[in-house]
Amino acid sequence: MASCRRNECSTEKGARSEENASKHKMLESNFSSTNLSHFAYGITASVFSVVLYGSNLVPVKKIEMGDGMFLQWITCASIWVVSMIGNLLLQSPKFYPLAMVGGVLWATANLAVIPIVKAVGLAVGVLIWSSTNLLMGWASSRFGWFGITPIEVARPVLNYCGVGMCLFSGLIFFFVKTDAELHPNSESIPLLIDRRMHSGSSGPSSSVFWIDNIGPRARRIIGSLLAVFSGLLYGSTFIPILYIKSHTSCLNSVFHGASNYDLDYVYAQCSGIFATSTVYFAIYCAVMNNRPRIYSRAILPGLLSGVMWASATYSWFLACNYLSPVVTIPIVTAGCGLVAGMWGSLVFKEVKGTANFILYILGSCFVLIGSLLTAISKL
Repeated sequence: MASCRRNECSTEKGARSEENASKHKMLESNFSSTNLSHFAYGITASVFSVVLYGSNLVPVKKIEMGDGMFLQWITCASIWVVSMIGNLLLQSPKFYPLAMVGGVLWATANLAVIPIVKAVGLAVGVLIWSSTNLLMGWASSRFGWFGITPIEVARPVLNYCGVGMCLFSGLIFFFVKTDAELHPNSESIPLLIDRRMHSGSSGPSSSVFWIDNIGPRARRIIGSLLAVFSGLLYGSTFIPILYIKSHTSCLNSVFHGASNYDLDYVYAQCSGIFATSTVYFAIYCAVMNNRPRIYSRAILPGLLSGVMWASATYSWFLACNYLSPVVTIPIVTAGCGLVAGMWGSLVFKEVKGTANFILYILGSCFVLIGSLLTAISKL
C-alpha cells in the first residue's frame, strides 16, 4: 500500500515537472518571439528614420539659401508644428523643460549646416557630422556619461566593433574632396536687400556671406571642423531625455514617475528647437539692422525639410524604444550619412575623380558593415 502511494506521488511529481517544463519552454518561446518582433519593429523604424534624415536637406540643396538663418527658422517652425500634432496624438504627455535642452543643442548645431554644405558639400558634410554624432551619442549612452544609467547589450564586442567601423568611416570621408556649389541658383533674389551692400551690383552674386570669400583649401578645412563641432552637439541632444528616464525610479528626484516611452519627449525637444532658432533669428535680424537675407524660394523647401526631419525623429525615438539608444544611434547616424552621401555623389555629382570615388565607396562599406554589427549586438 505504501509503495503504491509512493508510486502515485512520484507519478504526480513527474507530471508536475513535465507541466512546469512545458510552461517554461512556452514562456521562453514567447519571450524569444517578442524579442524578434521588437527587433523587427526597431529595425523598420530605424530604416525609415535613416532615409528621411539622409534626405531632409535634399529639398533645399539646389536653391540659394544665403546665410541660411531664414531657412533654419522656417525649418524649425515646421518641425515644431509636426511635433504639436504628434503631441496631440499622444494625448499630451507631461512636459519636462529639461528635454528642451536637447533642442537648444540641436538648433545651435544646425546653425553651421549651411556653411558646411557650402564648404564641403552635402555628401561629405553629413558623413563627417554623422560620425562625430555617432561617437558622442553612443559613448554617452553606453558608458553612462552625465548621470545617465549605462545601457548594456547582449554582445558588447560586436557593438564595439560596429561603432569602431562606423567611426573609422568618418576618418576616411575626411580625405574625400568634393565639388560643392556656393551659389546653386544665381537667379534667386532676396526679398529684403540692403541697398548699401548691393548698390552698383548686378544681383545677389555679390553675396557677403563669409564662407563665399574663403579659398577652396581653407574652406574645406573650416567646413570639416564645423561638421565635427555640429556632430558633437547633435550627439548630445539625447542626453537630457536619457537623464530623465534614468531618474524615473528615484524617489527623491523631480523626475520620479516620468515616462519611459521615448516619443513622449519629442514635443519638448522640438519646442526647444523652435524657441532657440527664434532667438537666434531675432539676434540675426538685429545684427543685420532689420535687413535679413530672406529668399522666397526657400520657404516651401524649408517647410518640407522640417516635416521630413520631424518624421525621422519620431521614427528614431520609436526605434530607441524597441532597441535602445546604444544600438540605434550608430545605425541611424551612420546610415543617414550614407544616404546623404548617395544623394551628394550620385545625384548632385559632388564626388568626382577615381581616387575620391574609391575612398567614398570604402567609407560607405565600413558604414554598412558597422551598422550591421551594431544591430546584431542587440540579439
